[in-house]
Amino acid sequence: MSLLSLTSMQTNIGQYAVLHDVSLEVPEGGVFVLLGRNGAGKTTTLRSIMGLWKPSPGSVAFRGTDLTGLHTADIARLGIAFVPEDMGIFGGLTVEENLVLATANGTFDRDALARIWRLFPALETFWTKPAWALSGGQKQMLSVARAIIEPRELILIDEPTKGLAPSIIDAMAEAFREISANTTILLVEQNFEFARSLGRQMAVIDDGRIAHAGSMEDFVANKDLQENLLSLSA
Repeated sequence: MSLLSLTSMQTNIGQYAVLHDVSLEVPEGGVFVLLGRNGAGKTTTLRSIMGLWKPSPGSVAFRGTDLTGLHTADIARLGIAFVPEDMGIFGGLTVEENLVLATANGTFDRDALARIWRLFPALETFWTKPAWALSGGQKQMLSVARAIIEPRELILIDEPTKGLAPSIIDAMAEAFREISANTTILLVEQNFEFARSLGRQMAVIDDGRIAHAGSMEDFVANKDLQENLLSLSA
């Protein structure tokens, strides 16, 4: 059984159908990468999984449990976290307060906090600083930290490298490798080099439909497919 299953999912935003009959199987473990051109439906797919937009028809199942129709908070309680493209942090609150708000009962495990400080040392340095004072890369670190402050089985991460310096991207890749050893990551990413360095399995969405799915290794070896689906030149 796949960890996450999307079956014939269609999502409409207003009068526009953004996703058309999307079916996808995300296995447990490692990083699964969802690729696609701008406007292809990647973010809509993640938001539909989290119940922020309601797919109809179609269904989303997590460990065999139907998520379709559940509220976002109920989906999160099942062990799914979402790191949105806009990071979803509270600029007026401190780093510590942002992490407290990401917990179920207002407290966090000290071992989990030690892990976050090890993955993202800047967050310990700026622990009492307001989130608005962080750099773009540090804000992204805080956004990911909010997703892992409590145990999760699946994390949905949308465009985490957008606008970041290469050194921060490298640090983020190392953190994702460690996180994915125990937690499945469904990653939406435009940076193909970053995606290929992390992904075990992948899919390409094009015009709201899954155009290809398979192993990242096979996709990396197929330059024609990369050109046709992502406009990546050899």
